[in-house]
Amino acid sequence: MSERCFSHLTWKNRLKIERMLRDGHKAPAIADALHVHNTTIYREIKRGMTKQLTSELEEVMVYCADTAQRKYEENLAAKGPDLKIGNDHELAKFLEDKMRGVQEDGTVEPKAGLSPAAALAAIKKEGKIFSVEISEWTLYSYISKGVFATLTNADLPMRGEKKQGYRKVKEAKLPRGDSIEERPEAILGRDEPGHWEMDSVVSARGSTKRLVVLTERSTREELIFLTKDGTTASVVNILDRLERKLGAATFSEVFKTITVDNGSEFADCEAMQKSCLRKGERTHFYYCHPYSSYELGSNENCNRMIRRWLPKGTSFKDLTHKAVRKIQDWINDYPREILGFQAAGDLFRDYLKAAGLTRALAVL
Repeated sequence: MSERCFSHLTWKNRLKIERMLRDGHKAPAIADALHVHNTTIYREIKRGMTKQLTSELEEVMVYCADTAQRKYEENLAAKGPDLKIGNDHELAKFLEDKMRGVQEDGTVEPKAGLSPAAALAAIKKEGKIFSVEISEWTLYSYISKGVFATLTNADLPMRGEKKQGYRKVKEAKLPRGDSIEERPEAILGRDEPGHWEMDSVVSARGSTKRLVVLTERSTREELIFLTKDGTTASVVNILDRLERKLGAATFSEVFKTITVDNGSEFADCEAMQKSCLRKGERTHFYYCHPYSSYELGSNENCNRMIRRWLPKGTSFKDLTHKAVRKIQDWINDYPREILGFQAAGDLFRDYLKAAGLTRALAVL
């Protein structure tokens, strides 16, 4: 056995602790593996304990490397008189500008501001080199402590808002299509592009206009269409226009399946599936369970991004197609953490090129 010692744990150490605990190892065995004293591991486990929900929705206490690292860095910041970022003013300005939404012309568009994680990822994406490096948790800590002159937690997207619970709405007509339970397992893996989720975003009272939103499950590409109302005819019209622009074969390759909720605008499955250019289906639709729109997870996440520009209560009466396209492009250019901080638009275009779908590149 190697000699044990007291030592500060690293981020990689914490990831290893999380993995070993998940595999059933006890603290002494973990201490041996990391060559530290048992008490170091016991203190570390206590620091990183957090509540999580199991698949049966039961609360359990587990060790989380992210939680432990955040608390460790917060303690360090509280002890030291100097801030790590204070030694690099260019880094501080770069991150502040990204999170505030400072544009190339110097104007500020708060709605376009990046999250702290995305702002840090922009350093690598843009090839920037600074004298110091900080973690996401450290950056959040600095924002909370008021380190930045013009940025607070209130300026951040989502601002720590809790997701609202779901509530029942007026029951829609029963769909005439297949249930999500019949959707092939391959679609669940998100490995194959071409499977979409579709939903709508409604306007405030005073306008019948709404947005019909398509989200590709693999790349998270977003397509947003402004319609005059929330009827099935408007949805079918969007699909018809897309098919005519793409051609029947390309449309069926780009839109292999589409999953929707039970909203009345998606009730006419036959009309949505039927090709307007040839006999047979242009795509295949699947329907979520009643009152289970959360099964459209990718779509709901993108809809929250739309709501940064069009908060609930906003009337779409004067909304234009040009403004909607601007929001769509912003979403598709946004560095997404779930994509390794790549942009959905880049991944989708790469897929179209690799698949030889050149016509879709010009249309979408």
